[in-house]
Amino acid sequence: MLASCHFRFALLILLIGVRSILSPPVVKAAGQTSAFLGFDRNDYPGDNSLTELRSTFDYTGYWLNNPPGAEANTWVGKRAKLQAAGFGFLVLFNGRLYSGLKTVASATKLGESDAQSAVRAARREGFPAATIIFLDQEQGGRMLPEQKAYLFAWIDGVSRSGFHAGVYCSGIGAKEESGVSIVTAEDIRQNAGGRNITYWVTNDGCPPSPGCALPQRPPLPSGSGIAFAEIWQFAQSPKRRDIAAACAGYNPDGNCYSPRADARQHLHVDLNTAASADPSHGRSH
Repeated sequence: MLASCHFRFALLILLIGVRSILSPPVVKAAGQTSAFLGFDRNDYPGDNSLTELRSTFDYTGYWLNNPPGAEANTWVGKRAKLQAAGFGFLVLFNGRLYSGLKTVASATKLGESDAQSAVRAARREGFPAATIIFLDQEQGGRMLPEQKAYLFAWIDGVSRSGFHAGVYCSGIGAKEESGVSIVTAEDIRQNAGGRNITYWVTNDGCPPSPGCALPQRPPLPSGSGIAFAEIWQFAQSPKRRDIAAACAGYNPDGNCYSPRADARQHLHVDLNTAASADPSHGRSH
């Protein structure tokens, strides 16, 4: 009996070891010791710029629908070319502004239909199942009931489809009339009801942001001030004077450029740091 127990124990250890090799443990954002640099921008940078950008960045943002303020989406059909150039992805879907959400009921329906639009676009672009799609939540502060209804309906719809849901939102405190400071990322997380959401936060104030800088060792996403963030957008183009006034490194025109970019090409970028070189897990194999 004792020998049999030893045999079972040895077999169990062997199986655990094999499983560890096949399925390496997931490293949580709070335990990260290294980070990866990426960029995002509303317009596709052009095929001829990919080699230059890849020499600096590990991943790129990728819009599934029209970016904010745009009348077209120039990223359509570019996924394979970007992957061939060596990029990982931050896959983005532009969400609705509060002005377009009339009631909780209509916001819920819009969230459900937009989730299906995002999923269809992701499949059409060739992103594999389980890719994380981030909903672009442009407006900060405390989420109002209509915004929460839309956001969580969208997240549920994307999650049911076999993809994973993330949210791009503010990691900066917004003061209410009462004097209370509300951070959008924390407000969403506190009201998420246990939903599995990946957080991409923006905080371009200095500190904690290094400004428009490309450090050899990118800052950890948790350096944003949001411990659970897996991606941190730490610089925006153009520079936000009200938030990033103390930030250095920006071009005199107010934009942030990669080191080898010619400002005359207007190839300005937003800068991000992430726990992975492919934060959306959007590369196909």
